[in-house]
Amino acid sequence: MDCTLCLAEMETPIWRDGSCRVLLVGDHDYPGFCRVVWHEHVAEMSDLTAPAQRHLMNVVLATETALRQLMGPDKINLASLGNVVPHLHWHVVPRFRDDRHFPQPIWGIPQREGARREAPAVDALAGAIVTALTELTAG
Repeated sequence: MDCTLCLAEMETPIWRDGSCRVLLVGDHDYPGFCRVVWHEHVAEMSDLTAPAQRHLMNVVLATETALRQLMGPDKINLASLGNVVPHLHWHVVPRFRDDRHFPQPIWGIPQREGARREAPAVDALAGAIVTALTELTAG
């Protein structure tokens, strides 16, 4: 079976380490939409050791922090579903009151056309993630 998260052909790599990676999703309705993907093919957070769980959540939180700093959204949505693709990953989605689906989930019924915004520059997002991750793990 080909895993779309392993291939990730339509996404831009932002940051990675030995355990996981952050990808910028190419969705014009949701600029800044990132996926944090665990490298190993596991389905659930509870499949990871406790230190690995903490590391993955630190990367998710660092990505959220970076997007808030760079984009100033009204809300950040965090989701880990995996019903369609059973490969552990988190969606980190900046949301704005005038986006296409707000206040509904991005997979819901559109509410309006939605305002257009630009995603942050890849280098700026990567740098902000590193800074946030350093602060989160400083102790």
